[in-house]
Amino acid sequence: MLINSAEEPGDFTEGTESNDALYQKFIYKTDKGQEPFRIDKYLMNRIEGATRNKIQQAIHNKMVLVDGKEIKPNYKLKGAQEIVVYTDTAPDESDIVPQNIPLNIEYEDDAVMIINKTPGMVVHPGSGNYDGTLLNGVAYHLQQENAAITETTLPRFGLVHRIDKNTSGLLVLAKTEHAMRFLAKQFFDHTVSRKYIALVWGDMEADEGTIIAHVGRHQRFRKLFEAYPEGEHGKEAITHYKVLERFGYVTLVQCILETGRTHQIRVHMKYIGHPLFNDDFYGGDKIVKGTVYTKYKQFVENCFALCPRQALHAKTLGFIHPDTEQEILFESPLPQDMEQVIEKWSRYTGREQ
Repeated sequence: MLINSAEEPGDFTEGTESNDALYQKFIYKTDKGQEPFRIDKYLMNRIEGATRNKIQQAIHNKMVLVDGKEIKPNYKLKGAQEIVVYTDTAPDESDIVPQNIPLNIEYEDDAVMIINKTPGMVVHPGSGNYDGTLLNGVAYHLQQENAAITETTLPRFGLVHRIDKNTSGLLVLAKTEHAMRFLAKQFFDHTVSRKYIALVWGDMEADEGTIIAHVGRHQRFRKLFEAYPEGEHGKEAITHYKVLERFGYVTLVQCILETGRTHQIRVHMKYIGHPLFNDDFYGGDKIVKGTVYTKYKQFVENCFALCPRQALHAKTLGFIHPDTEQEILFESPLPQDMEQVIEKWSRYTGREQ
């Protein structure tokens, strides 16, 4: 569902393979005694492989700021100024093979596509998942929109963020170079609005709070990520949470991401002792809280069968549209598997009271 929302506050969600890996920021500072000097010439002397055309295009795309402000290609630098250059490091999508894979497209225009991803779908081809991914389906969808498009003439489209295979919910794809850069900058600056809904183990002590701990790869098990509260490894990660409903042994929470690190919500919740329900990476796929009775164990196993993945859903996604430059917000209802498990816990809790 699309909500046209210029008034709605912006905020947004998990990941996701890290958004920051798709975007980099370089900072240069002019000397105090710098004579007036055109910015395109200045950057050509400092960025390897840069051409005047590329730099001017970057300026046109608002990828170059001077003292925090947009400038024109003929802008002349002065002394003691800060230049920020954003650069897109996203992978080339030209090798994506189109495949007829059903997609839940919530919204689409010439610049962006919003997809409500089902759990179990890999977003991007990679090791062990070379096809059958969401991007393979997107490539096929684009061909159906324009019959003149072939595998060799597919337009460039790209991800500015991702969602884990077994996480459901909303993600945005850019359909043009301009949209890619415009959206990637918003993710890099943490101005995208994202909210997740998660079912976690345990009865959370506070009704709301903020988790601050770096997230990085586990030192021994490289497929896992770990929280580093002292910041000695990984990257800064901040998750705000709010309790929505309590069921005694599990809690339904809303998570708002201030940053978007890989497995951020899953790692942060494990770090505070509340792993996501049925998260097989981070210890949520066994009974963490509850009784020793056989009936309870069977109840939990039935819940695992209903929702055979981590109970995490990317519910809202909001950003500034790259063409209209207006804020838009999308919402997605909870998928059936999470709804069923929440209802089951609700009934179970009601019986015990």
